[in-house]
Amino acid sequence: MEAKLLKYMPMGLQYRSRKKTGKNSWINVSGSGASMSTKVGPVTFNSRGGMWVNLPGGFNFRGRWR
Repeated sequence: MEAKLLKYMPMGLQYRSRKKTGKNSWINVSGSGASMSTKVGPVTFNSRGGMWVNLPGGFNFRGRWR
């Protein structure tokens, strides 16, 4: 049913779902597919090569690790 819903969603809306699989890991499902994420300290990596770092003062850095 989710695939049918994604087909008819307007351009400005995005679908994302996140299921926890362990203490610091998740499976993420979006309109462009599924990926896995894991958090190590203030750094989060995902299986598509994304990286997020939480910095002091409410800042964060988003980049690629591969």
